Amino acid sequence: MPSPRLLVLFGSQTGTAQDVSERLGREARRRRLGCRVQALDSYPVVNLINEPLVIFVCATTGQGDPPDNMKNFWRFIFRKNLPSTSLCQMDFAVLGLGDSSYAKFNFVAKKLYRRLLQLGGTALLPVCLGDDQHELGPDAAIDPWLHTLWEKVLGLHPVPIGLGVIPPGVPLPSKFALQFFQEAPEMCSGEQRGARTEPQSPPSELQPFLARMVTNRRVTGPSHFQDVRLIEFDITGSGINQPSPRVPPKPSMAFPHSFAAGDVVLILPQNAASHVQQFCQALGLDPDQCFMLQPREPDVSCPERLPQPCSVRHLVSQYLDIASVPRRSFFELLACLSPHELERDKLLELSSPAGQEELSQYCSRPRRTALEVLCDFPHTAAAIPPDYLLDLIPPIRPRAFSIASSLLARPSRLQILMAVVQYQTRLKEPRRGLCSSWLASLDPEQGPVQVPLWVRPGGLTFPQAPDTPVIMVGPGTGVAPFRAAVQERVAQGRTENFLFFGCRQRDQDFYWEAEWKELEERGCLSLVTAFSRDQERKVYVQHRLRELGPLVWELLDHRGAYFYLAGNAKYMPADVSEALTSIFREEGGLSGPEAAAYLARLQRTLRFQTETWA
Repeated sequence: MPSPRLLVLFGSQTGTAQDVSERLGREARRRRLGCRVQALDSYPVVNLINEPLVIFVCATTGQGDPPDNMKNFWRFIFRKNLPSTSLCQMDFAVLGLGDSSYAKFNFVAKKLYRRLLQLGGTALLPVCLGDDQHELGPDAAIDPWLHTLWEKVLGLHPVPIGLGVIPPGVPLPSKFALQFFQEAPEMCSGEQRGARTEPQSPPSELQPFLARMVTNRRVTGPSHFQDVRLIEFDITGSGINQPSPRVPPKPSMAFPHSFAAGDVVLILPQNAASHVQQFCQALGLDPDQCFMLQPREPDVSCPERLPQPCSVRHLVSQYLDIASVPRRSFFELLACLSPHELERDKLLELSSPAGQEELSQYCSRPRRTALEVLCDFPHTAAAIPPDYLLDLIPPIRPRAFSIASSLLARPSRLQILMAVVQYQTRLKEPRRGLCSSWLASLDPEQGPVQVPLWVRPGGLTFPQAPDTPVIMVGPGTGVAPFRAAVQERVAQGRTENFLFFGCRQRDQDFYWEAEWKELEERGCLSLVTAFSRDQERKVYVQHRLRELGPLVWELLDHRGAYFYLAGNAKYMPADVSEALTSIFREEGGLSGPEAAAYLARLQRTLRFQTETWA
């Protein structure tokens, strides 16, 4: 390959933007273009002034927020002191990934596109707006956009004379070579690399803390449709168990030494042992065999989470996300590697632009996993060279949970409130969330259980002034960060706490009922509940807010209260925002535009904060 000329930078929260970026890298290599693919925050952003050709692939998260791995870049690129000619030598393109059911659809990509133009960059083509809601998913917008992009790029950097474009059916070289040992070396271990029970520095993804699980208790009633767990970890000796007041993080501190209300814990799950065995059988792998990983190209480094040497069992159980729903690129590579004509033809069909509706019906809609697909294509699976495993299957991603406890109330302990994800599609086997199912399966009463975890700042920060009231709206498991906030504030002597909690039924999913009542009796909490199924007419938290409109307006407008919202991102945030603007009109006498501006001002000054998830 020639020296790199194209740079692909991505901001990805769930892995889709990274997958699209790696697809761009592969398509560039087929066109004989050198290409680097990097997360935005791992790229030295000051070097952008020297880059001639950059493609940005950006997801939009939450309520129009950038993904975690591009937040530093985001802050830098919007500095007001950057000259308007900073990027005048750069040709660029922006590909956005979003969901049109949200108000701020592809907000990050649109805003970045405008900012790059302001800094002097030259756009090769208009921004691409990939949409999860399209019946064919984001590819419906991405495919035609990429066709135009490559026409523009090859106009600037033609394929060298004498070299053609590498056709789609020919596999590109794998990123890594797996060099197997004839006999297992002494150092070949299945232990989590870097995971430790005695930290030298704050735990992180590369060095998580192995926390002992203390309890794993179901907190929903036996007849409730959902299994929700309250899980407690002992974090003694982790380096994150010393309570300290929240202060603005120093630039050098990516992760805190402690945690405060609003922070999140990240947990790295593992595949089920039965799935690991099934995968190894399908591919003809010996789980006890050990290997060294060798990059094929000088600018590619080995994944830091994998030990060297490594066992196949460790690779499959703790690194490869075999339970994920595979993307189109998975089928493209499988088709290249398949020696079986019938299976190869089907894989080519599923990975072609014309086959996207069929791929959606086969894989995306029923949430078929990579392991299940491989079992459906047994001849292909048995012929996959081990070298391609890391190209074929993405790594397991850590899952984030709101921390549901305060160190001021429970020293050396960390709690989460977790709904076990399980649902039915047209497939016979129920679909299960990897992390929640794994955590739910662990029973500390049967023997010691350790879970790799670390913490990071969350999206919610609470006021430092002792007399500032807080209004918290947390239906369902969205109440978790507010349980931490109430514990923390009560321990600090702050009693102006107003909690709006909603669930289906008082006797089935009213989390921490006794705790809230005891705090109410002590005068530390004002609790408002909405039990949607306990009466004929469904009642939600937004209805309770409207009922208490005079109190909400008094707290926000006259007493400087902060307003917080956490929970499902689909409808609830819009419904609560609508309830608030209605209160501003009725109680504050504001016009429609004035009420919207009032809400926007609360958001801008961080007096209205949200933490939502899909």
